[in-house]
Amino acid sequence: MQEIINASLENSSSYTAYRKLVSTLLKEGKSTGNEQSEALTHYSELNEVRMNRLDKTILLTDQVKEQLSQLQSNYIWLVLSEGWCGDAAQLLPIMNKMAEFSENIDFRVVLRDENELLMNQFLTNGGKSIPKLLILDAETHKVLADWGPRPEGATKLIQDYKATHGVVDETAKTNLQKWYLQDKGISTQNEIMLLIEKCEKELV
Repeated sequence: MQEIINASLENSSSYTAYRKLVSTLLKEGKSTGNEQSEALTHYSELNEVRMNRLDKTILLTDQVKEQLSQLQSNYIWLVLSEGWCGDAAQLLPIMNKMAEFSENIDFRVVLRDENELLMNQFLTNGGKSIPKLLILDAETHKVLADWGPRPEGATKLIQDYKATHGVVDETAKTNLQKWYLQDKGISTQNEIMLLIEKCEKELV
């Protein structure tokens, strides 16, 4: 496992570099990932607009700011993502904002399809769901916790919809985006900070 983590870290990029890669590929009519299609490129285009907006508008709660300012240990947040993923577009700007606020967090991004060995260690119900955030000890690179691919409220929304309708269709995806819009990133911040609190107790 540790060899996989270290190899993935070497293959990782900053959030800024990740955003630049997605933008560059879009100019070529492509998306990130092994599979290429008009649909995936279209989703990537929508996500580009969404992330540009969220980068400017996401606000950290006062409680989360206080918690982040009191961190005692240093962390690497390594997140598996792809440019076409709607959940990643909603959640990475929040993670990045949290990391920017704290000198104790180094935020890194790796592409799922280029890091299959890592992805296979952190499946969700047997699937390669993203984004998946790995919270690492900055010194040892030990995985202290993982989170994703969605906050609990968003997960429940999709589960309930699938139980009723049998599929996750465009209506479900629209409802999910509305949930994210109304939540304003608060659930994600709180859930990640709960994990960080546990990590702090383990490390300090």
